[in-house]
Amino acid sequence: MGDSISQAFGHPIERAEALGGTELRDRISLRDYVTEVEIGAFQAERGHNQRLRFNVVVEVLADHDPLEDDVDRILSYDVVTEAIENELSSERLNLLETLAERVAAQVLAEPQAARVFVRIEKLDRGPGALGVEIVRSKADALPLVDLSEDAASHAPRIIFLTNADIASPDLSPALDRLAASSRPTILCCGPSDLQIPQTGAALVQRRIELLAIEQNAWVLAGRDARCVVVNSRTELDWAMKHDQISVWAPSKMVLDAVEGPKLRAAPVDLAAWLAETLDAAELVVPEGVTVEAEVPTVSAPLSQIA
Repeated sequence: MGDSISQAFGHPIERAEALGGTELRDRISLRDYVTEVEIGAFQAERGHNQRLRFNVVVEVLADHDPLEDDVDRILSYDVVTEAIENELSSERLNLLETLAERVAAQVLAEPQAARVFVRIEKLDRGPGALGVEIVRSKADALPLVDLSEDAASHAPRIIFLTNADIASPDLSPALDRLAASSRPTILCCGPSDLQIPQTGAALVQRRIELLAIEQNAWVLAGRDARCVVVNSRTELDWAMKHDQISVWAPSKMVLDAVEGPKLRAAPVDLAAWLAETLDAAELVVPEGVTVEAEVPTVSAPLSQIA
């Protein structure tokens, strides 16, 4: 019992040693790596950084040839720290479990890595450390998804629609032309013309304004069954691969972004942010509207969008 408790609460290297079996493997470890990040599913955890502590052990496959003191022949410690920082910077996460899985997958993508033990603890949620520990091997780790090649061939066109566009008889013919094109389309919009409730709290107001945009997105979806409302990067990636027409509901991606748009960004600026995030082929805005975006941008009325 004493050994089991020690393995459970000690450093993950003790777990690695206990589960090592008959096959002897070398190990590298990262101990007490502390960084600050915004993470958590509770509302009280939004808008605030908290400290996370990482302890990671990687079992590596044996290299039977002499290393000859060549750094390129070993699994670098940087692989572990970069896996952590890459996942922390990719998007805001709710769960430590998700973060641990993704860190493990990054590490196990290295040829030398055979098995990894990942422990992550929150240090600021109470008097003690709250955490999760996982063990993954190459056989059971989540696969890394490489969308780079697909993204190049399915880069979407982002089109911002006004309320007049949504109500226009030109909407259906425009969707016919978009559906016939070989480029996936993501439609964006602002809130309806109805008055939006106002509060004195900036973060609360942001949520209200994002929800107002999503209400209007559903109005657009109600105009034509080809307009499918999506709210996550995963759904957008799937729709882009299948060259479908999507209507963007922005709340999840905006609120979960590590480096999102500014707090009171205008709806068309949210569309520009999405276009940059997805490396869009083109951003189309209404005639007379100007926007700053790091993607090709054109201004055209709905009737001329082809």
